[in-house]
Amino acid sequence: MSKIATKIGISDRGQVGIGTLIVFIAMILVAAIAAGVLINTTGSLQSQASDTSTETQSAVANQIQVVHASGDLNRSDEFLEMHDEPYLEAVNLTVMKSPGSEPIDLTAMTVQYTSENVDKTLTYNESDYITNYESSEHASGWEEFLTSESGGQSYESLINTSDRVTITVFVRALEEQSNGSPEDMKGKPGLEPGDNATIRLIDQSGAQFTYGVSVPSTFGDKDVVLV
Repeated sequence: MSKIATKIGISDRGQVGIGTLIVFIAMILVAAIAAGVLINTTGSLQSQASDTSTETQSAVANQIQVVHASGDLNRSDEFLEMHDEPYLEAVNLTVMKSPGSEPIDLTAMTVQYTSENVDKTLTYNESDYITNYESSEHASGWEEFLTSESGGQSYESLINTSDRVTITVFVRALEEQSNGSPEDMKGKPGLEPGDNATIRLIDQSGAQFTYGVSVPSTFGDKDVVLV
């Protein structure tokens, strides 16, 4: 009788031991899966943090400085017959990259032009010039900016701090077409004396530089004025 009871007790203990082992293995598997998820999440967060840090550093370090700004006036006889007085029709910003900045790709830059009547994002013009925007056949250029160096050659980047590039924004085209399409000019032909506008330069890293355009209250007999 005791032998039978002993055998039954051993059998019960064996079943309990197998159940415990199964639970233990299941816990190990759950812990392994959780550890894998945590490792993957940690790696993803580390990569995201590294990318964010790099982008933030670039946005802070990469800066464009405006070293000179001028505006071109339209004094052509044909223009003055229509409007009686000259208007500022183009803004020229001579820029450089700040010390410590990485090379700045001007072809990837955008220019945000904002005035009383206009709020427009401009992209890089790939040609060496912009077609006469007075022509009804001109379907682009009024939403583009032009870059050039002293020789008039198209210039696409700022590599060294000694590099100087002129960014031209054709404000007349923007202001004239502020209320219509490129073929439907309804606005004023440029900026008048005393007008103000803002030009924001945004490079490929997201770094921004804002320049406030302030048109002189009088033009005198000048063809070019400081703005």
